[in-house]
Amino acid sequence: MKCRVSCYLFLIAAIGCAVANPSQSAGQERLSNFMRVKLDHSQKTLEGLSKADFDLIAKHSQAISLLCEDEMWMVIQTAEYRERSKEFKRSVDAITNAARKKNLEAATLAYVDTTIKCVSCHNYIRQERP
Repeated sequence: MKCRVSCYLFLIAAIGCAVANPSQSAGQERLSNFMRVKLDHSQKTLEGLSKADFDLIAKHSQAISLLCEDEMWMVIQTAEYRERSKEFKRSVDAITNAARKKNLEAATLAYVDTTIKCVSCHNYIRQERP
């Protein structure tokens, strides 16, 4: 599964670089595509929650967890970012675990927690990067 995700990300990055905005660096375009994949999995996780489709929830939350292991994930190298990343992954894993137990309420609460961590981290990154 991890190989499929990495291969998929490589393909998306290659396509993205081919049509990239000239004002945007290839690395930034690749990162944008990577984050788009994460967002797509997040939306599919929410779809699974709304339908009580535990297989869909588990599949896409697990995909997000695997993305956390990719080198593209570490956008800045600070202790705080590493800690935030670990907390985010724990929240995503809680979604997957709740889905496997067919506990919709716990999966939904973990999804909300994950979303809060995601937004908070994006705010942190915007403050840390020029």
